[in-house]
Amino acid sequence: MPIITKITQQKNDKERYNIYLDNAFFFSVHESSLVKFGLTKGMPLDEFLKDDLIYEEEIQRAFNRALHFLGYRMRSEQEVRQKLTEAEFGDAVIREAVLKLKKLNFLDDTAFSEALLSTQKNSSGKGPEAIRQEMKKKGIDPSVQEAVLDEYDPEEQLATAKRLAQKAARKNAAIAPVQLKQRIQNALQRKGFSFDIIKEAVNSIEFEPDEDEWTAITETAGEKAWRRISGKYSGYERKQRMKQALYQKGIPFDRIDAFIEKKELEENGE
Repeated sequence: MPIITKITQQKNDKERYNIYLDNAFFFSVHESSLVKFGLTKGMPLDEFLKDDLIYEEEIQRAFNRALHFLGYRMRSEQEVRQKLTEAEFGDAVIREAVLKLKKLNFLDDTAFSEALLSTQKNSSGKGPEAIRQEMKKKGIDPSVQEAVLDEYDPEEQLATAKRLAQKAARKNAAIAPVQLKQRIQNALQRKGFSFDIIKEAVNSIEFEPDEDEWTAITETAGEKAWRRISGKYSGYERKQRMKQALYQKGIPFDRIDAFIEKKELEENGE
């Protein structure tokens, strides 16, 4: 049975030690393995103990790889497991490394989810359903998802939805009310807000333009449609297609008729 004849500390990594068996280098171990197995000079090392040491070192390597991965930002347990799988560690080794990470609080899906919630709602203005999808992609347990999302107060959701709705309304002031309202509803739905929150946020916006704003809306949409349609149609067909195009934009018929009449007069030089 081989005997440990020498144990030396590595110069470049003070936490690792070189193990020599019968005066020949065997392999290096982490300080934790040295302590766990009570390795000392003169100690016999049978095959079972060798296998245990190798297994323990593989766990330590996986643990260190995960720590490096976690050094950039917080990760979910699923992300860490996937990273270690990609690094070709075995399932048993990954399981032990993850247990060690969790025991030392380096890995905590609840804390990760709380941080994700904070980032997504404050930086991206996302609603609970969109954040839930993010958590799901990260492999967060449904019970943890629910517990964390319960912290997203409905009043805070409404305030965020209103802020986004008002911003969209200012940005798209040249769009007719019907179309603008639908655009805002779609945007808030994509952000992950509930129907009730969206409805209340949309209702907080004043959608009725004044006369000057209606004129600008009609002119902008009308000129664009006129250029597109006049290149293909004329007469009655052009007029009907213009009415259809502008009505779909939410512009009232009286304003559509006035715009078309103005364009036809311009075309005739009147």
